[in-house]
Amino acid sequence: MFIGVSDIFKIGIGPSSSHTMGPMVAAHRFLANCFALADEKNTPLAHLTTRLHGSLAFTGKGHASDRAIFLGLQGFVPETLDLDQIPALEKALFDTKKITIAGRPAFNFDPENDLIFDYDEALPAHANGLQFFAYDGSGALMLHEIYYSIGGGFVRRDDEMNRPPDTAEPKHLYPFRNAAEMLEMGDAAGLSIAEMQMANETAYRSEDAVLNTIATIRATMEGCIARGLQEEGILPGGLNVKRRAKHIHAQLVNEWQNNDQQPHIANDWLSVYAMAVNEENAAGGRIVTSPTNGAAGIIPAVMRYYRDHCHGAHDEGTTILLLTAAAIGVIIKTNASISGAEVGCQGEVGSASAMAAAGLCAALGGSNAQIENAAEIALEHHLGMTCDPAGGLVQVPCIERNGLGAIKAVSAASLALRGDGSHFIPLDNCIETMRQTGLDMHERYKETSQGGLAVNLPEC
Repeated sequence: MFIGVSDIFKIGIGPSSSHTMGPMVAAHRFLANCFALADEKNTPLAHLTTRLHGSLAFTGKGHASDRAIFLGLQGFVPETLDLDQIPALEKALFDTKKITIAGRPAFNFDPENDLIFDYDEALPAHANGLQFFAYDGSGALMLHEIYYSIGGGFVRRDDEMNRPPDTAEPKHLYPFRNAAEMLEMGDAAGLSIAEMQMANETAYRSEDAVLNTIATIRATMEGCIARGLQEEGILPGGLNVKRRAKHIHAQLVNEWQNNDQQPHIANDWLSVYAMAVNEENAAGGRIVTSPTNGAAGIIPAVMRYYRDHCHGAHDEGTTILLLTAAAIGVIIKTNASISGAEVGCQGEVGSASAMAAAGLCAALGGSNAQIENAAEIALEHHLGMTCDPAGGLVQVPCIERNGLGAIKAVSAASLALRGDGSHFIPLDNCIETMRQTGLDMHERYKETSQGGLAVNLPEC
């Protein structure tokens, strides 16, 4: 199965790709299966219930998993949902306790009783599990399905989780499964990582279609930064976290205009771009998984830094950045995980920082070996990072953590560009270390809000 740039960079909504976007997609998919079965048996759907398990249960409220499921069962998907409609849709459901889809009989769904957070039973295949049950008018079970939201907005039904690898000959020209193969294929073909990724993409659709997708991704990222730098106030969820990006940005602009900048000012610009994105994410705004929502600020911040602060930046460079970042993201996802509920925040912020470092290194003219080195440096120095969101919200420490991830990405790219690409730990070994560390990590540190910073809050 080919995973491309539009899979790694999905356009959706906040606050979480695994806990918001994934459950919405799963609910939408289950609803379609219910309707197909109802048509086949000529038995209308009458009632539907849902159970959330594992990390989805423990932090589902903070991540708006319940709202996401409500919306998915009403026929909506993250990439096309009109965010302004959400309050009215949610109110109508709570008022009527019914869902009506155009051309279908209404069915019962009480959001207060038909969605259950099961804190006791964890499903076996992944920490983010959810079950759906559909019933006919007599109360008989029509359909039961289990889904897993495996990170980055990717969703699998239980019968898809352990499916054997596809052994068919891949359609794309450069089917690298790891970084070593990527470097070997690049050397043999005399192509950059971005060129190989583009060749793989165009095996499935036209180059214009790929470039249009990249342009949409880039515009969405830039729009998210712009909104985040304009908005102010308190983020939802009860922690009373204030938006800071607008205020910090105003300070930076003033210092720049007055030529009153400290040498480390680049770090502040990177941080404010990343924080702007993640404040928007925390508010449930339009976002791009990069590769997840919890780490969505790092790649946009580094891309904006390249565009506005790096000498010789050009539009093609941002395309190179995103294609290269996607290639690294696919390797990490294939060989470890990008899910905080599976391997901790090393799989989210660590992966995003590695992707951003590789992309920036490529945009600045780095060789394939230097790009691989940049990704390894960034990932290596996030190993062991736990996922411990306070209150189950993607706010503390997530927003600032994206700023630091962006800073590490730029530092990693810079260090790699000052070398020849040779280094001690290969990227593949670093990815495997992340996978093993994730397996060893206690569940309380994997997006359950039961350990770490989440339970060591200041007493009010």
